[in-house]
Amino acid sequence: MSKESTGKTLVVASVLSVVCSIALAAAVTLLKPIQDENKALEKQRKILAAAQVLPEGEGDKARVNQEFAKFQRYLVNLDTGEFREVKLDDPYDQRKALKNSSLSMALTAEQDIAGLRRRAKEADIYVVRDAAGKIEKMVLPVSGYGLWSTLYGYLVLKNDANTIMGVTFVEHAETPGLGGEVDNPKWKALWINKQVYSADGQTHFKIIKGNVDPAKPDAIHQVDGLSGATLTSNGVTNLVQFWMGDLGYKKFLSKVREGGI
Repeated sequence: MSKESTGKTLVVASVLSVVCSIALAAAVTLLKPIQDENKALEKQRKILAAAQVLPEGEGDKARVNQEFAKFQRYLVNLDTGEFREVKLDDPYDQRKALKNSSLSMALTAEQDIAGLRRRAKEADIYVVRDAAGKIEKMVLPVSGYGLWSTLYGYLVLKNDANTIMGVTFVEHAETPGLGGEVDNPKWKALWINKQVYSADGQTHFKIIKGNVDPAKPDAIHQVDGLSGATLTSNGVTNLVQFWMGDLGYKKFLSKVREGGI
């Protein structure tokens, strides 16, 4: 092959590479708003399902938007339990806040039972009120490390700030068929009407190994373990105990019980 033909081949290959790179970058840029919108819509579907507003996986965009618009959004100061209402489209992002040292705090090994390393100073919660304006349910973001990944989800509590109304996980990379069963509607249904706190105010909720014995007093605080996924089950227990504890929503939930929201 002549030097001239080799040179032409390299030029053509270079031009094609540049054109393809530009096309790919343009496609990513153009599709990102659509991807972000779909991601936000799926998050809302998950929240609505956990709050028992819509069945899991159901609801077109218009219905989801209509139902989600009935929620109120608050930012909770996790150190004090104080809160402030913000718009549903407020730009605050709790996960992005973890990258800002002024908006988050480092956790010590003793504090970090959920394997988070950092915790945002403010949490992004959603509230639904009844016709009389009283709190009906609260949707609280939770997260913690399982076996392979950090699980991100929402725990929904009734207005007593103790009884679980639902749970959902919107992001994780646990093993399909094992830890991935955190997505199983049948398992999530076991959480309904369980209680987070014991009579002395301690966080008593736990995913146990095996099946819950309904005859035992602690059954009200327990959920069946995920078969073959002990570490994921332990991780879910730890994330609930962290977020319902002193470094999580405990101060805020105390205010709710006192009628302060």
